[in-house]
Amino acid sequence: MKQRQLLPGCYVLLFIVLLSPTVASAADITQQLHRPLSNSSWRQSREEADSLVRIGEQQYASGFAEKTVASCLEALEIYHSIGDLKAQGVTYDLMAKAYLQLNRFKQGENALRRRLAIARDTKDFQAQIFALNNISTLLLQQGEAVAAGKTVEEALTIARHVKNIEGQGLSLSNLGLVSARLGDYNKAIKLYETALSFRRQTGDPIGEANTLNNLGDAYLAASNYPDTIGTYGAAMRIAKISRDRTNQLRAIDGLVIAHSAVGRYPRAFDLLEQRLILAQELQNLREELISFESYANLYEQLGNYPTAQNFYERAIILARTLADNKQEVRLVDKLTQMLKR
Repeated sequence: MKQRQLLPGCYVLLFIVLLSPTVASAADITQQLHRPLSNSSWRQSREEADSLVRIGEQQYASGFAEKTVASCLEALEIYHSIGDLKAQGVTYDLMAKAYLQLNRFKQGENALRRRLAIARDTKDFQAQIFALNNISTLLLQQGEAVAAGKTVEEALTIARHVKNIEGQGLSLSNLGLVSARLGDYNKAIKLYETALSFRRQTGDPIGEANTLNNLGDAYLAASNYPDTIGTYGAAMRIAKISRDRTNQLRAIDGLVIAHSAVGRYPRAFDLLEQRLILAQELQNLREELISFESYANLYEQLGNYPTAQNFYERAIILARTLADNKQEVRLVDKLTQMLKR
């Protein structure tokens, strides 16, 4: 996907060199190290692990990915001891998202591949489809477009075999991402349009908004600003109605870039104000950081360096609060480079 000029923190993921072929199987992961527990002990352990996962979800939603990882690791130790494969899979999903938010891609891929191994052992086809799509997305982020394409094609094959409409929509949308990364935007647009038909069949507003955002990305990469704005606008409306904050924020980010590109700075600032308010309502410090950096980028683009400096400094403070050293160093470097002008 084309690199975003204004909002580098926004397009994370995309969710790496492949791991060693000797990836641990689900059987290895879930090897029992303790004697069987009594029913009451099993229930108590399960409740403790479930509580840790809920805490991890709250930590992730608030932008504290490092704490999420710690909670997941603690929960996994318990799930392993009681042999709960399904819960392990869900926990690996959450842990992978946290690793990716921290840009720790190798650990994120490891968690996703463990998730896939569990899904295969339990013959959970839907989980396989989603795990393969997530791995594909991660590979794509790291520039492994060919490997990403093969991985998502495997997911699409499974989805078609079991007639999983949701999985087909997701896989087609991610194949569009692969085509876009390879520079074939016309093919990407066609794949996204086909994916939309599947996602609308299932009444999946989150999936529809995600694919619309992907389509907006393709139009933006092709410098088709009218269709870019229309598509991101549709994604933002759907996401707002369904309270899908992730896609709502992503659509706003795309609209800021598109409006700025055609000189509509008042609209871009209006959208950034909406973004910051939403991030603060969510109490998500990482999204607040992204909003401050976006303001800084826009003011820097307009040559208003004092105001840009103020927003960079606010973003740096949040990076320190989140203990995100990489972000802090990157932001300090951007500020330093701007002040040299």
